[in-house]
Amino acid sequence: MLKKKKVPLRKCLGCQETKPKKELLRIVRFAHTNEIKIDITGKLSGRGAYICNNLDCLEKAYKAKRIERALESPISDDVYNELRKEITPDE
Repeated sequence: MLKKKKVPLRKCLGCQETKPKKELLRIVRFAHTNEIKIDITGKLSGRGAYICNNLDCLEKAYKAKRIERALESPISDDVYNELRKEITPDE
């Protein structure tokens, strides 16, 4: 009997739905520098927050300041603009 590997689930800060970790975009705050970056690999060390790969979820999380609360740090507009570019790369 083969054991199935458990799929890690995370909650999107925009729509509040639980989804597989691989489907979500990770935002990370580094502990020592308080620098905030998008974690494409999902393996950077630091405090992480997850969001669906769509603009609606980003806007919901932005308006409610959920990402700031989850990362326990204020977030500049530059980071939000970078997130928008990551979600909609063709524009």
